[in-house]
Amino acid sequence: MGEAIGGILPFAVGVAISPFPIVGMVFMLLTPKAKPNGFSFLFGWIAGVAIAGTAFLVVLDAIGVSDDNDEPATWTYWLKLALGLALLLLAVRQWRHRPHPGDEVSMPKWMSALDGFTPAKSVGLAVLLSAVNPKNLIFVVGGAAVVVQADLSVGDEVIVWAVFTLIATIGVAAPLCIYLFLGSRAAAILEGLKTWMATNNTAVMAVLLLVIGVKLLGDAIGGLS
Repeated sequence: MGEAIGGILPFAVGVAISPFPIVGMVFMLLTPKAKPNGFSFLFGWIAGVAIAGTAFLVVLDAIGVSDDNDEPATWTYWLKLALGLALLLLAVRQWRHRPHPGDEVSMPKWMSALDGFTPAKSVGLAVLLSAVNPKNLIFVVGGAAVVVQADLSVGDEVIVWAVFTLIATIGVAAPLCIYLFLGSRAAAILEGLKTWMATNNTAVMAVLLLVIGVKLLGDAIGGLS
């Protein structure tokens, strides 16, 4: 199980470093309904990662990841190849669209509507951002493949995916912790975090996508050769 946890770490960190969900959480915490919407968003995020992961674990377990010789099935390496290429393409796209000094950073239109959000809408938005976001789906599939390849019991798979979900939640949970525990200083810190994330996280995300994509490609090429 320890090897599986080590294998999922890069993918879980990739989900955790999601700029717009983190900035979205910050925006929510600067509105009059900060606490109920913040907790609802956090719950929706956890639910989205957990549900998406469970679905892929069930599918991959059903397909089977080992051949007759208990070696990883060939399709698992093709999956890693496809995921690695997808991450490299996303890395290039992120890098090309990174903001430069002096550029105005544009935010998604849904952020302008956060002032009027209810807890139910906050849950729904978080589920969409965690479980439907293409970048996150790639990481979730990659993490699920690692868990299934480890050939664990169902109980151990649940534990490993719980660890994945916990790590994947650190990014959106951090602003809420700042809001709850830093009192009057929270607003200034959250504003600074929002600005930094919006300005720098595209470049950070590009590097992370590149590193994980290259690792997946290396694993795939090694297995297929």
